[in-house]
Amino acid sequence: MHRCLIFLFTIVLCGAAEPTSKTNANLQQILKRFPAADSNRDGILTLAEAKVFQQKRREREANRPQLKPTHEDIAYGTHARHKLDLWLKESDRPTPLLVCIHGGGFRAGDKSNYHRQVNLIKRMHAAGISVASINYRFTEGGKNPLPIAMHDAARAVQFLRHNAKRFNLDKTRFAAAGSSAGACISMWLAFHDDLADADSDDPIRRESTRLIASAPSGGQPTISPVTFREWFGVKSLVEHPAMRAIYGLTGEGSIENWTPEIAERARISSPITYLTRDDPPCYQTYGSANTPVTEKTRPNEWVHHPHLGIRLKEAMDKLGIECHVQYKDGPPIKGYGGADDFLVKKLTGK
Repeated sequence: MHRCLIFLFTIVLCGAAEPTSKTNANLQQILKRFPAADSNRDGILTLAEAKVFQQKRREREANRPQLKPTHEDIAYGTHARHKLDLWLKESDRPTPLLVCIHGGGFRAGDKSNYHRQVNLIKRMHAAGISVASINYRFTEGGKNPLPIAMHDAARAVQFLRHNAKRFNLDKTRFAAAGSSAGACISMWLAFHDDLADADSDDPIRRESTRLIASAPSGGQPTISPVTFREWFGVKSLVEHPAMRAIYGLTGEGSIENWTPEIAERARISSPITYLTRDDPPCYQTYGSANTPVTEKTRPNEWVHHPHLGIRLKEAMDKLGIECHVQYKDGPPIKGYGGADDFLVKKLTGK
């Protein structure tokens, strides 16, 4: 599944000399991830080269083909972010549904990212599958800590099931996919017990939140720093800037005190917390190789590291649940031609 890759960098100029990858860590990281940014191929990335490369990427992104949804900005709740888009597949029978969840560190991003996922949507439609893309509330500097975003996504799934006849959907065949934060949400939905409330006065809340498959990309099975350190085998990690808001903490800087309250929020917001034998299959993808993580590894690297997927697979294997992890230079996945093929086969039962 294609992912929209966005990178931002901040350079502080000191003196008249222009920063280069020889002296600036941000430029070193950009050169490592995007060797083509070094336009003169001298092995050194200058700030000017990086700016040109970034501008070209923005222009390419703006010019990428888009596929207009069948229905856009449908409200599934009361908040301004409670909106979803639908690309419905015309069919004489109810269609399976793939629910797509955007990334952005739980503090940015938009469902419109999937308007440019033309190949994904066309692939699903060719197999008779409809597609949805949802928004959810951002953490907003700690105002909306996790698992609020997860519950928003669950509400969207319930809304779509409640309106299955309206949209010609097969409410028994829902799956989810997402990138980064959206991947974490998709796994949380896949593993969490059904949130349906049969006694609710709200008919939407009576609907099931369960899925038959998930395909997270660059996802986090846990959001606990304690578990991250344990899994990577390091004493400390460079803290991701999104962490404070995730746990409901305001302001900037590192988390000084790991309180019982924060630990509990990490527990209830981590997908792996809810893993049980009756959970659906999972196909994880990561863009990097399974290289060692150290105390100096940049947060955007370790938070999307394939070792996270490998640890989840170990846990799912013990429970006898189908799980795959695709990453750079990793072992081939038998039986599937990628995440899209996995989703098609699970959603159609073929």
